[in-house]
Amino acid sequence: MKEHTVGIIMNGVTGRMGTNQHLLRSILEIRKQGGVKTGTAETIIPDPVLVGRDENKLRKLCEMTGIRKMSTNLDEVLKDPGNIIYFDAQTTGRRADAVRKAVNAAKHIYCEKPIANSTEVALELYNLCKKAGLKNGVVQDKLWLPGIVKLKRLIDQGFFGRILSLRGEFGYWVFEGDTIPAQRPSWNYRKEDDGGIISDMLCHWRYVLDNVFGKVRAVSCLGATHIPERVDEKGDRYKCTAEDSAYATFELENGIIAHFNSSWTVRVRRDDLLTIQVDGTKGSAVAGLRECYTQSYGNTPKPVWNPDMPQTIDFFSGWSRVPEHEPFENAFKAQWELFLKHVVKDEPFPWTLYEGAKGVQLAEKGLESWAKRCWVDVPDLTN
Repeated sequence: MKEHTVGIIMNGVTGRMGTNQHLLRSILEIRKQGGVKTGTAETIIPDPVLVGRDENKLRKLCEMTGIRKMSTNLDEVLKDPGNIIYFDAQTTGRRADAVRKAVNAAKHIYCEKPIANSTEVALELYNLCKKAGLKNGVVQDKLWLPGIVKLKRLIDQGFFGRILSLRGEFGYWVFEGDTIPAQRPSWNYRKEDDGGIISDMLCHWRYVLDNVFGKVRAVSCLGATHIPERVDEKGDRYKCTAEDSAYATFELENGIIAHFNSSWTVRVRRDDLLTIQVDGTKGSAVAGLRECYTQSYGNTPKPVWNPDMPQTIDFFSGWSRVPEHEPFENAFKAQWELFLKHVVKDEPFPWTLYEGAKGVQLAEKGLESWAKRCWVDVPDLTN
């Protein structure tokens, strides 16, 4: 058995996403399974070094995972030729400088999103990698969610006929932090710390729309800060300077209209924290993170509007659950495995930093639309 040991610098891994999704549920699980198989007698073994600013947090992660390598000195670990991949899960404002350092050290780049605070800087990072001949990628995890995978298959099979529209509902109630601790970090609600749900979620909706339904051509977006004050991790009250909700409509190149409500101030009465309903001429589907339900043209009920009579139709009964034909991996882990194969075996990986720049662009256009209170076109990016 031939083994490729790949050193990975994991910067910002002490944060919520870095710890849970990337370290524990992706890299650690890949190590537990014996690596990523690339053939009958070949595997890729990730060898992470955990990097961050808090030595105590790093030490606790090492004790929890059995990983021995850790450092608070990024420059030192970048010098190690055994570390060939740089992964960044820091807050957005810290990302660009660290990626520039990693590119100068000739490391392949893999980043959480948003990859930068502006489209200009996002494209700069992509072009730096391109010029240096380095492989690069951005996390686009929702493409590997079972519910989204099932939706994409229905589209490819022609189930919907002509798709007319889709409606996404994302979010949940994030507690303010006074009587019940908040389940999201306080920086999410401070613009000066790169917070705001538009910058966060429109990056997601860009790659979901582009890859599953059609390229985004225009956006109309309204943001809101519904909760004006919250309590931070230290128990101090602070003013919320970033929006906690976004109401966005997108026009796609094929005429599809897509609307997404994204909110940290909503109570959930739907199938999941994210649901997407797709309506077409031949059928409809509603997908959550894992499940997907369909209603064909032949099963569509014929309601009549009459508010003076009790509704006799059970609108849930005409939907059928899409079965699972194979087991699904954690979405973050699935993309990590593809990126490792891309670096070691040069297998295709289209989700580059250029795709990440598209997400930043849409967030910027969404903020522009909110400021101007109008539709804003989303032109092709020049790289």
